[in-house]
Amino acid sequence: MHAKNVYESIRLFHDELTAIRQDIHAHPELGFQEVRTSALVANALTALGYTVHRGVGKTGVVGLLDGKRVDTGLSIGLRADMDALPIHEQGAKAYASTNPGVMHACGHDGHTAVLLGAARYLAETRNFNGRVVLIFQPAEEGLGGAKAMLDDGLFERFPCDAIYGLHNWPGLPPGVIGVNPGPMMAAADHFEIHIEGRGGHGAHAYQTNDPVVIAAQLITALQTIVSRNVPAPDSAVVTVAAVTAGNLQAMNVIPKDAHMVGTVRTFNPIVQEQIVQRMQEVVDGIAAAFKAKIHMKYHRLFPATVNTPEHAAFVADVATELFGADMVVPNLVPSMGSEDFSFMLQRRPGAYFRLGQGGAESGCVLHNSAFDFNDAVIPAGSAMFCRLVERSMPLVSG
Repeated sequence: MHAKNVYESIRLFHDELTAIRQDIHAHPELGFQEVRTSALVANALTALGYTVHRGVGKTGVVGLLDGKRVDTGLSIGLRADMDALPIHEQGAKAYASTNPGVMHACGHDGHTAVLLGAARYLAETRNFNGRVVLIFQPAEEGLGGAKAMLDDGLFERFPCDAIYGLHNWPGLPPGVIGVNPGPMMAAADHFEIHIEGRGGHGAHAYQTNDPVVIAAQLITALQTIVSRNVPAPDSAVVTVAAVTAGNLQAMNVIPKDAHMVGTVRTFNPIVQEQIVQRMQEVVDGIAAAFKAKIHMKYHRLFPATVNTPEHAAFVADVATELFGADMVVPNLVPSMGSEDFSFMLQRRPGAYFRLGQGGAESGCVLHNSAFDFNDAVIPAGSAMFCRLVERSMPLVSG
């Protein structure tokens, strides 16, 4: 089937996909709690003729479908995330969240609908030679649902020769596809720092070892790591996001300790290691200079999301075939945000790409209490997934 016809075929059931998306939006569930959502997905896949596996990575769902022929032995994985965020939704949409304090503020409801749209088209046409593996992942929002699925034997149980995922992007016009032949999202690390000083009376500061002053020096020193240690072509961020010390009601009391937390974002693993080492050196140096005890705990959360160049180029080519070159950004600037699809790309080649949905100019940004997925772009996302499958595993007579 011609690529344009794939998109037009999916548009025929666009209204049904929109209804599914809005139903999921009205019933958001946090990571590893996606019981209703996973049941909805599993039931939909079963009705379409997929072999369905539930409980992969706790609440994850995997659907398997063979094409008209399977003599190539190839299999392509397509992934969507299903979880919501602990945010109270603002606005008066008819399908607003019915779960107080929880909402789909990142568009995972849309991602799930997009993949279900692809599932339907692929099941109705089976215009490919091989197997498609649909991966509906739980707990992307900071809980590592991708790793949970991998730890549960995802690729051993359901082999994939390549893996693809998408994310809506308010910063791109609706329907525009953005991809990069390298890093798409940064590695996300967290750190905790505890400063042990000596408290006392604010009027007799010389008798104390003020952890607030030490924290101030440490914050300033940490900000020099990127500017003075990381090569300019390598992007990195070190952010101290929160500091606690003392009591705001006790204006003449110097506290005995202070706590700091923050995040580090990098694309290059070598730079990542350099930053960790330099942070520890700075912490140790400040501790020695002020004769204090400073303890740092460093936690690696998600690795960088890095596309395989040939698969990223393939995404751009498929998008150009479907929508035209003016609707494709083949060298999209990477984001310093993070994404646990990175764990899957560490294990299999593939690509992660953006599906433009617009709205950023009016404040409709990710993780915002007024965010809403743009239903108009569902067919475009579904068509991308379908053509990635059809062109990766073409059905050739012979």
